[in-house]
Amino acid sequence: MEKYKEIERSIIKKYRKEIWSKFVKAVADYELIQENDKIMICISGGKDSFLLAKCIEELQKHGKVKFEVRYVVMDPGYNDYNRDLIINNAKILNVPIEIFKSDIFDVVDKLDSKSPCYLCARMRRGYLYSKAKELGCNKIALGHHFDDVIETTLLSMFYGSEIKTMMPKLHSDNFKGIELIRPMYLVKEESIISWKNSNELTFINCACRFTENCSLINDGTSKRKEIKELIKNLRKINKDIDYNIFKSMDNVNLNCVLGTKKDGNYRSFLEEYDKDIYDD
Repeated sequence: MEKYKEIERSIIKKYRKEIWSKFVKAVADYELIQENDKIMICISGGKDSFLLAKCIEELQKHGKVKFEVRYVVMDPGYNDYNRDLIINNAKILNVPIEIFKSDIFDVVDKLDSKSPCYLCARMRRGYLYSKAKELGCNKIALGHHFDDVIETTLLSMFYGSEIKTMMPKLHSDNFKGIELIRPMYLVKEESIISWKNSNELTFINCACRFTENCSLINDGTSKRKEIKELIKNLRKINKDIDYNIFKSMDNVNLNCVLGTKKDGNYRSFLEEYDKDIYDD
């Protein structure tokens, strides 16, 4: 059996509970894919986006809903090693990628070399939406997983002073008619790592020119790594901590929050605090 077929089989069989079922559940529960959608799968070269590509392939082959797919790699200025690794992995996994180049790394290096991540992320998103529009796609699929969601939730609380999370889907403000979806929303990172290791695959970990040595070790330079370490330690005390953080964002008690904000408009709990008393 060819390697890519073994990899596909592992998703459906060996990792059915940890990956495939959770992938399908997210697609169904959050209504991520509809009939006749044309979806651009964004492949960064890492384990998450390549697994997303394979899951989408399987869904397209065996699912009841018919949709089109384009597998796109944006090259923001990768070095030769990382670019070749992406191309080689696409061949191993039998994913028909399309690569388009951008000059993001060069631009960011010139404009904001001290804190490049924010600018780089915004530019990447703009390039991807523009490419989706060019290809006639109405949806963009990213490989963010369950751990990304809960880490983002805590990052927002600890460093953004607000309660918000990474949503399973959202409409673009600047590109009308294009929606961003996250089909790996319920899949845990440990399952993705296990799948990768089980199939003896090697992916890009961090291909950013500005953080070439980045890893999952908390070296004090990344707030996300800091949060990842915190959750890891909390998990030793409470094995359900991941689920509890995730579920809290789907179980917000509006009777017990000081204020809420929607579309930039803030409302204090005081606005309705005495309402029932005076109405009586």
